[in-house]
Amino acid sequence: MKLPRLTSGIKHAWHRLRGSGTTLGIILSILVGVVAGFGAVIFRWMIKGFQWVFFKEGASAFGFLGDYYVILLPALGGVLVGLLIYFLAREAKGHGVPEVIAAVAAKGGRIRPRVAVVKSLASSICIGSGGSVGREGPIVQIGSSFGSAIGQWLKLPEDWTRILVACGAAGGISATFNAPIGGVFFAQEVILHRFIAPSFIFVVFSSVTANIIGQVFLGSSPSFIIPAYSWVSAWEIPFYILLGIIAALIAWGFIRALYRCEDLFEAWKFPEYLKPAIGGLLLGLLGFFYPDLFGVGYGGGYGVGGIFLEKGGVDKALGGELTLGMLLSLGLLKIVATSLTIGSGGSGGIFAPSLFMGAMIGGAFGQLVHQGFPTITAPPGAYATIGMGAVFAGAARAPITSIIILFEMTRDYLIIVPLMTVTVISTLLTRQLTRETIYTAKVRRLGVELRRIEERDVMKTIRVGEAMTRDFPTVPPEMPVRELLTKFEKTGHHGFPVVDKEGRFCGVVTISDLHAAVGKKGANPDELTVDDIANKSPIVAYPDQSIHEVLLRLGARDVGRIPVVARDNPTKLLGCLRRHDIIRAYVSALPRTTTEGEQDF
Repeated sequence: MKLPRLTSGIKHAWHRLRGSGTTLGIILSILVGVVAGFGAVIFRWMIKGFQWVFFKEGASAFGFLGDYYVILLPALGGVLVGLLIYFLAREAKGHGVPEVIAAVAAKGGRIRPRVAVVKSLASSICIGSGGSVGREGPIVQIGSSFGSAIGQWLKLPEDWTRILVACGAAGGISATFNAPIGGVFFAQEVILHRFIAPSFIFVVFSSVTANIIGQVFLGSSPSFIIPAYSWVSAWEIPFYILLGIIAALIAWGFIRALYRCEDLFEAWKFPEYLKPAIGGLLLGLLGFFYPDLFGVGYGGGYGVGGIFLEKGGVDKALGGELTLGMLLSLGLLKIVATSLTIGSGGSGGIFAPSLFMGAMIGGAFGQLVHQGFPTITAPPGAYATIGMGAVFAGAARAPITSIIILFEMTRDYLIIVPLMTVTVISTLLTRQLTRETIYTAKVRRLGVELRRIEERDVMKTIRVGEAMTRDFPTVPPEMPVRELLTKFEKTGHHGFPVVDKEGRFCGVVTISDLHAAVGKKGANPDELTVDDIANKSPIVAYPDQSIHEVLLRLGARDVGRIPVVARDNPTKLLGCLRRHDIIRAYVSALPRTTTEGEQDF
């Protein structure tokens, strides 16, 4: 079969399926999940491949430098990353998730297909050469761009395209971290910023599909292995509360440092495509003294001298293998290392660095309290585990995602109670320290005002039937104009629907119509009736329309009220929609939307 005929056949099948939205949604979400799953697997393989090239082969190529060769690796990777991003896809710069959020909020979910290819290549080079970033941002952008491509190719409505973008994000997180539930909540809480029942169904299908593929090729073991421990005493709660406060301060500091570093590099008059190399060189200097700062910070990988290491810094912190001084140093220096990598124009996520910071600071805190109160506190590894979720929750303001994904990544139910306590405290305190999250701060820099878009979307959720006034006064067509004038004066209204004796809607008469008729030369008000001056073809609304749709129809017209009629019988008046009704419905819907959207940006 020739390609044009194959494409035509697919599109023909698509048109036949359009009548069944649920069936079509399930099919497309599974398709996106398959691609996101394979994308995550290939992306992981690419990272390992570039690690081998830079650290293993680099040790031979730059053997004359000894261990100092690692200083050059992030800089060499930065050169390649800078060229790829600058000349092929500027959207691939940074940590990826904000670009997806911006596309969902302001572009109807439209993402250029080439972004997936450039992002996967640039991020795998960046991480493989030692860049201090994570995998989740790139894989979210890779999966989301494919979901967007499907939506654009099939010419789906924007709402459907957004759902497929969320499906891609969920599938990417699910496969790369072996966290299917966490992937679903990440897509809903971080990407869509609200939990919507229809989209939830399709996102689940995509996440589960991607997770199955990830387990087949990457295994089913959890991302982190932590020593067994138990919640020792209720007296630990005050310590966990204090850890939540510390985690919030770390998250706030991370946000400030990241964007301060980005501002410095943006203001620097230097070729854009070479800036990642400068950031990489500075990172290389840090990494020479603290090699655990390189890469994602956990799991096996090649280190200095091309030696394969079974554990990363996070694994050591969870196992209690690092000293107090090393934990504090690595936790604070990771902020610097990640800010240099992303701020200079590198490509990678912030989830893994957040986990790294939380593990180090939590581990250090755990050592202090366990030394002081050994009989009522758990080992330091417990606090390191809880700290991981707390820092990300504060930085991303996504407590539900943090709780779920940490539980899935550790498979340890015992962490749930302290994890919930610490993540909520960290989230609440960070919200007081800064109105922006680590993601929304970047979205705003991209020129997208999420607050305004959320306000606009509120109007899409309100139906005319919910907001309209049902018992609005009417006037008959035979009413004399003199009597109409008296009715205007007594009621204070500026317009009335016109309804005849049989109860049929005939039009609208306003005080402007009255003044225009009386002001006409030669007009005799005593001879005029409502039927003579009324607008017989006014703009009407239907009860199942959204307020947003009605406002779009009105445009800039100065209309104070709109009659609401039955869709199947335009002569049946159901009520009247006034400016006051719209404002009242909007104000009452705001608390509901904030709750459903779970974040007040």
